Amino acid sequence: MKKNIEISPNIETLFGTRDENLRLLEDGLNITIDLRADSIEITGAASDVNRVEQVFADYQHLLRNGHTFVNGDLGAMLRVLTSDRTATLRGLAEAGKQRSFGKRTVQPKSINQRRYLEAIEKHDMVFGVGPAGTGKTYLAVAMGIAALMSKRVNRIVLARPAVEAGERLGFLPGTLQEKVDPYLRPLYDALYDMLEPDKVDRYLEKNVIEIAPIAFMRGRTLNDAFVILDEAQNTTSEQMKMFVTRLGFNSKAVITGDITQIDLPNANRSGLVEAIDILGKVEGIHFCGFDEGDVVRHHLVQRIIRAYDDYKGRNEQLSLSLETRNGNGYAAPRSATVEPYTASVEREATLPDLPPAAEPPLTPLSSPDRISE
Repeated sequence: MKKNIEISPNIETLFGTRDENLRLLEDGLNITIDLRADSIEITGAASDVNRVEQVFADYQHLLRNGHTFVNGDLGAMLRVLTSDRTATLRGLAEAGKQRSFGKRTVQPKSINQRRYLEAIEKHDMVFGVGPAGTGKTYLAVAMGIAALMSKRVNRIVLARPAVEAGERLGFLPGTLQEKVDPYLRPLYDALYDMLEPDKVDRYLEKNVIEIAPIAFMRGRTLNDAFVILDEAQNTTSEQMKMFVTRLGFNSKAVITGDITQIDLPNANRSGLVEAIDILGKVEGIHFCGFDEGDVVRHHLVQRIIRAYDDYKGRNEQLSLSLETRNGNGYAAPRSATVEPYTASVEREATLPDLPPAAEPPLTPLSSPDRISE
């Protein structure tokens, strides 16, 4: 099917830099877009052509009503459109305006981010699990601010385990708050990005927004609150159980974490990993998964995450192959299963007992040859 759309004023802003948005629509919807002198020709299946036509119509409507797209929001919405057949450009843009995120308008930049926001609106407890840079914490803080601004909750409580990433900083100077602030800095960054600094400071002073280590949550009941637990992969089983049972009336809880970056001494005791198994089928709790396609940081972050996943997959496949060979009676290479130092000790242990070597006779100091030297 072919269809021509007349070019309207300012429609070229939809095309993107070097027509990248048009290429995105072509690849996502299996259509071809040709720019003519006074029109745009769209070729493809009837349903796909109609969707692209609706995109152009929605964009014109949004422009007429003064809507502006910033920080790559338009490209992000188009990617959501190509992934979700039920989504429309107008619906995505207006949904973002309906939520009040303080001084910033936040748009979901992937289909998983959109489902994440919708899940937070519909469920009282949501787990967001995925790699770094996928917006788990940022979007959760944004939804908390939206709930606070619309008076749906009276306060926001942000919690985080005080665990260092692969190092031990020892005792930190200052008051108790000054000691724990370095661990909670990512939460402060998200708040200051969405609200005016003086408003954040005022909310913190009045405890309308509270930021604390998870250890301070014991014994509390959180009513009329939006509660966020960040870096949940670094909680113990006891801490996770304690946190999820703090939820009071008219409250929401969002738990975020990345199970590939566990900093606990014993990774098998991660409270997040255990909670996924235990709470996976509990009614009223929703789990949202993210992958490298949802990363909204620098484009290199996607490639880095993919490279680490590939490396882990190759190592797991190699280990499985070695275990299979062992099971079939083949010995695995010593270097793959035994540390070099251990191997040397084993080799020394298998050497037969040998008689001590005879020591060479000593040359007397009075020897003429020795003196001549």
